Amino acid sequence: MTVYKYTGRTKQGAQKKGTVDAPTKQAAIAKLREQGINPRQLEESKSLAHLEIKLGSSGKVKNEDFVIYCRQFATLIRAGISIVEATRILAEQTTSKALKKALLEVEEDVRAGTPFSKAAIKHPKAFPQLFANMISSGEATGNMDETLERLANMFEKQFKLKKKVQSALTYPVILLFITFVVVFFLLIFIVPNFVKTFEEMGAELPLLTIYMITFSNFLQQYWWLVIIVISGSAFALQFLYRKNKQFNYTVNLSLLKFPLFGKLLQKSAIARMTRTLSSLFSSAVPILNALTIVERVVGNPVLGKVIIEARTSLEKGQSLSGPFERSWLFPPLVTSMTKIGESTGSLDLMLEKVADFYEEEVDRSVDTLKSLIEPLMILILAGVVGLIVAAIMLPMFSLYEQM
Repeated sequence: MTVYKYTGRTKQGAQKKGTVDAPTKQAAIAKLREQGINPRQLEESKSLAHLEIKLGSSGKVKNEDFVIYCRQFATLIRAGISIVEATRILAEQTTSKALKKALLEVEEDVRAGTPFSKAAIKHPKAFPQLFANMISSGEATGNMDETLERLANMFEKQFKLKKKVQSALTYPVILLFITFVVVFFLLIFIVPNFVKTFEEMGAELPLLTIYMITFSNFLQQYWWLVIIVISGSAFALQFLYRKNKQFNYTVNLSLLKFPLFGKLLQKSAIARMTRTLSSLFSSAVPILNALTIVERVVGNPVLGKVIIEARTSLEKGQSLSGPFERSWLFPPLVTSMTKIGESTGSLDLMLEKVADFYEEEVDRSVDTLKSLIEPLMILILAGVVGLIVAAIMLPMFSLYEQM
């Protein structure tokens, strides 16, 4: 997408200057004429701001930027503004360069007669597959405003849910990092000072102090090796998590069975799955397609495996709830509500109720975890620091007794 500066006249004869976005010079002229402007001069803009629009961004659109866009898009369409105009307005006001570039290109495609869903699916880093599929269904049924409203609500709830889970997991990570820094500081800078005192006074060192001094000496000499090993291990684990499907599956399975946090992750995954399925069913997306989409967007391979089994079950003419019932991941509430939805033809409503329930459960779980984790992490920090202090103080007591 290129930005052109123009000078022209309106149909009333008034002179007008400005900029226009278009893939080519001919497209820019056509766009201006559609707006009632006859261009006299037209040249590519060389300003830095417009160059950024032309180059765009290869990065993925942030979740918060997309959630804001989705809500604003739904509001504009509900207000009766055309899709082309709504896309242009949102492209002008978004702060995300990646989203701006995608919206400008989508606007051009839609003006050329391409359906919005097909134009959006060309930009997978900006528009999720779920979004494009639901928009396509809305276009087919003529319920574009309702589909967009449903999408906005769903993405907002999923974003809030993700942030709550992240807040619960971030706190212990920060405290562990602080514990590591404190221990590193004590062993590198504090313990060596006491070692000199013990050597000068000839104090008899207990086993705990000997171990502590040995570890301190190792860190003083090979602190760079410790940092390299920790950084390298973190990088290797991250690489394996992204590239190795079996390792990814094992990690997610372990996290789901981890004490305290496992239940929170399980409830969050169920809430995300049921909310997405409910939205797809409500938008008249075929159930097999809906399950394929959910398996890709649910973000958990353990849950995704069960969804694949459910899809296979439906292809064989069996029930959706069967694989759910056989899996330890799904509590009885989920399977029961799914069965009721299948038998009564109200699966979208039943799944929506399940999603509402588990989203509230995540809220309560996050509050409970925070109240439990804070004292637990403080105890861990106090225990580690206390162990180092004890290793230092025990020889001091021995010296006092000898005196």
